[in-house]
Amino acid sequence: MPDVNQGTAPDWTRYADGALVETFADATLLAAARTPFVDLNGSLAQVSPTDLGIHAAKAALARSGIDPARLGATVAGNCIQASYDTLFYARHIGLYAGMKDDRPAHGVQRLCTTGFEAIAQGARMTSAGQVEAALCVGTESMSRAPIVAYAHRGGFALGQVEFKDALWEGLFDSGCGTAMGGTAENLARLHTVTREETDAYAAASFARALEAQAAGRFAEEIAPVVDTVFEGPGLKPRKLKLPRGAKGEVAQDSHVRPTPIEVLAKLNPVFGGVQTGGNSSAIVDGAAAVVLTTGKVAAAGAAGGAPPLGRIVAASVAGVPAEVMGIGPVPAAVALLRKLGLTVADIDLWEINEAFGAQAESVRRALGVSHDRFNVNGGAIAFGHPLAATGVRCVLSVMMELKRRGKKRGIAGACAGGGQGMAVLVEVD
Repeated sequence: MPDVNQGTAPDWTRYADGALVETFADATLLAAARTPFVDLNGSLAQVSPTDLGIHAAKAALARSGIDPARLGATVAGNCIQASYDTLFYARHIGLYAGMKDDRPAHGVQRLCTTGFEAIAQGARMTSAGQVEAALCVGTESMSRAPIVAYAHRGGFALGQVEFKDALWEGLFDSGCGTAMGGTAENLARLHTVTREETDAYAAASFARALEAQAAGRFAEEIAPVVDTVFEGPGLKPRKLKLPRGAKGEVAQDSHVRPTPIEVLAKLNPVFGGVQTGGNSSAIVDGAAAVVLTTGKVAAAGAAGGAPPLGRIVAASVAGVPAEVMGIGPVPAAVALLRKLGLTVADIDLWEINEAFGAQAESVRRALGVSHDRFNVNGGAIAFGHPLAATGVRCVLSVMMELKRRGKKRGIAGACAGGGQGMAVLVEVD
């Protein structure tokens, strides 16, 4: 663990030496979609992560134009078991999205990089010729995170009843004895990120997200959620029902709002340093999905589908000290660049999850990326971080923005509690 009082950040690139890097020969992203990201206990609070995932999956498949029966596999990611049938979520998402029942599905979990892992595994399948199309999904209901008791199967001893908030407890790494926000404070000290700079970063994230929302860029990603019933051959109907206040539809990210730096400056620190509730990622519910296929299928064209978004070129995962887990995207991205013979300057856009303001700013500084290429439409501070969905959302967002700008390469990445980082390199023709 680095000396967090030193004020001089170590060379994070040395952690790239242990990274796992994989290139993909044949992984085209045919189409993608996400739900709106809605604040904790908001309009999506009573929707299970399975149903959020089904909604995003069906929307992505509809945009692709590909027959769901051609799917060879479903790879779905989820971090918090937030419904009684969550153990079946990956299989249920695939089947209710229209995948044939003789095709497999499985779930993955790599904390906040889970969505990237789902995409990487799907890209591996298409590149190996195992499937001609794969459905990759990340879904999370933070609102439905349970209040749990793990040690009472045999009954309650006198005075020994213990229930805890799984969401709150999950934000503390018992291995290193540090809260996730505390790891951001460590990075703030190492990279000399001040409270004023952290608030300024957050204010810019909100401002960019507001502008993107007003311009309709998020609307291009979002498939509005409405009251619906999911059905399929041999399957019992699943009802997705929104609360009365939602008026039958949820179509926008709810956390995006005017947030000037003067407002952020008034908030109290949560972890004794620079991080507050305003300059940290919003706690939200949401899901995102992509359809991956082979170049042959994409070139043939899917009836009624939009042109492919681009290609998944490579993915990497790296380990870092748990106390500074937020720096994880740096060695992961460096490992990608080394493998492909590229430099930071060769990457047109970066989409890095904003777990915390000081964390994201530390990553930006360590990579040497200018503000105008980094999270150009805002990030999770502004519109939220639904754990397993974030990686899928990041890939979707960077590819769509590359297309808008007529640019070629992007890297999407995130850190993960426990000391990991993951990055995915994409290309758009």
